[in-house]
Amino acid sequence: MSERPERQADRRPPQGADSDAMRFNAVSAVAHFGPEAPLALDSGVLLTPFQIAYETYGTLNADKSNVVLICHALTGDQYAASPHPVTGKAGWWLTMVGPGLPIDTDRYFVICQNVLGSCMGTTGPKDIDPATGKAYGLSFPVITIADMVRAQAMLLDRLGIDDLFCVIGGSMGGMQTLQWAAAYPHRVFAAIPIATAARHSAQNIAFHEVGRQAIMADPDWQSGTYLNDAKNPAKGLAVARMAAHITYLSEAALHRKFGRNLQNREKITYGFDADFQIESYLRHQGMSFVDRFDANSYLYITRAMDYFDLAADYGGVLANAFKGTTTRFCVASFTSDWLFPTSGNRQIVHALNAAAANVSFVEIDTDKGHDAFLLDEPEMFSTLGGFIGSAAKRRGLPA
Repeated sequence: MSERPERQADRRPPQGADSDAMRFNAVSAVAHFGPEAPLALDSGVLLTPFQIAYETYGTLNADKSNVVLICHALTGDQYAASPHPVTGKAGWWLTMVGPGLPIDTDRYFVICQNVLGSCMGTTGPKDIDPATGKAYGLSFPVITIADMVRAQAMLLDRLGIDDLFCVIGGSMGGMQTLQWAAAYPHRVFAAIPIATAARHSAQNIAFHEVGRQAIMADPDWQSGTYLNDAKNPAKGLAVARMAAHITYLSEAALHRKFGRNLQNREKITYGFDADFQIESYLRHQGMSFVDRFDANSYLYITRAMDYFDLAADYGGVLANAFKGTTTRFCVASFTSDWLFPTSGNRQIVHALNAAAANVSFVEIDTDKGHDAFLLDEPEMFSTLGGFIGSAAKRRGLPA
């Protein structure tokens, strides 16, 4: 393995903030694992070679006790707090990560890794299969959330980081957080799963299947070999993104933002152009997404979420996944999140209580839907900031 620093990126401060106080450097690197270190997948396949792309923020302390691992959601990436190299947009969690924020880069050494199977530097189906010299496509092995976490653990081993002060993530990132706490309890001091579940619901599997079928119905998908023929199933991927994006918002949020407002016109056209603002918005979301994401990666990562059922690996009893744990947990949900509703988050809390774990829970009142964990939610910031600060004190980290 090698860590190859690729660029430095200054944080983009929020509007009106003191840029000098808010600025910090983000280091981007790629870790390479050769045949001497294969990754054992749940499917039984040994993946080799492979690589993991990641970013770090802040400074690692002398005893390496201040590490915070951020686990990203389905279509996220390692650029949690720095500009995206493809879109140029600011990091996706600038509300949470930075000096003086809940994940304080003046206090903690923050790592965010691009998950296995993705398309922002970590090995996935768009990469070259050394056996054929062509893009993997559907010959890439199917992966699981546990595989993603196993790869992350291998990177931490190579970096000489034995344990983590905190693991945190929302949605699919929350699944990874739970997997970390279950599989490596001795390595996780604190865990914060946000807006997530211990297993994917039938409804969510159904939504994912609609998206996958949209991609596979695009003639340019070509049974997954499109990259070898310089094609791109952009239309199918855009429709998949449009369908998924609806699930990230609440009805109240959609009504507040768009209602039935028309898009750049005074009356309906009696046709199939984007008459309504919501139609135009979804089309924009779909087409901008295809510029930064790979269609096959979307298939693989949604499938990994579908397969996630933490209790299944522990005799069907979720509490068994946390038996004897010393990890401190804070579970957070949102009142208007119908994709990962509070009921699923409460199931996690009940299992943790049954395992006599140290757990706190907060349901945050908001009408912003599932995406609330990515947005400006003061109650979330204060609650999670308080939990992280209290955990840091218990850990013996300096204030």
